[in-house]
Amino acid sequence: MAETVLALDDVWKSYSDGEHVLRSVSLDVEAGSFVGIHGRSGSGKSTLLRLMGLLAIPSRGSVKVLGSDSASLKPSQSARIRRERLGFIFQGFNLIPHITAVENIEVPMWLVGVRGQERRERALADLRRFGLEKLADRYPREMSHGEQQRVAAIRALVNRPRIILADEPTSSLDDESAKVFLDLVSRFNRELGTVVVMTTTDLDEAKAGTVSYRLESGSLSRD
Repeated sequence: MAETVLALDDVWKSYSDGEHVLRSVSLDVEAGSFVGIHGRSGSGKSTLLRLMGLLAIPSRGSVKVLGSDSASLKPSQSARIRRERLGFIFQGFNLIPHITAVENIEVPMWLVGVRGQERRERALADLRRFGLEKLADRYPREMSHGEQQRVAAIRALVNRPRIILADEPTSSLDDESAKVFLDLVSRFNRELGTVVVMTTTDLDEAKAGTVSYRLESGSLSRD
């Protein structure tokens, strides 16, 4: 039986106005999965990823990340899991503008104490592995949106996290750049066994993974 790396059980999330953003969400994500979650803007996708990424705790129900219950973790414990076991890809790339691509990729390794020469070698090796070595010395302003998002994806991968959480990562990309990005993330999943959970507004993109779900008005259902 495959290991369950993310387990959500009857999860509800409400904010101060009492509105339910998520309603009785249950989901098990197994090792090796590429999970696509599609839904309209405002359906609760970003909130769901925040719970999976230990950036929030549910109002009711439980979220277990790699066996740890989010509600029982101290902030320092949650931060350590995020640094060492999770990778994040954002809609807006979030690259640091005044440093190069390879230096951006080094940042997560610096946060966990990897020394300078090893950081550089590992960052360059991943750029080469995924055919992006030409971007190494470019600044974000010198790259297309698609190139920036692929660099952001390698940055999320460089510490070899068990899970990558991608929040609508193709929303600002054209169709061709989105396809190239999805192919790259699929390689992470196939070649390295990295679990990927990706949200999107596009049904076809969600089905690029090994399993897909629909999130509608805070309720999750399998496609």
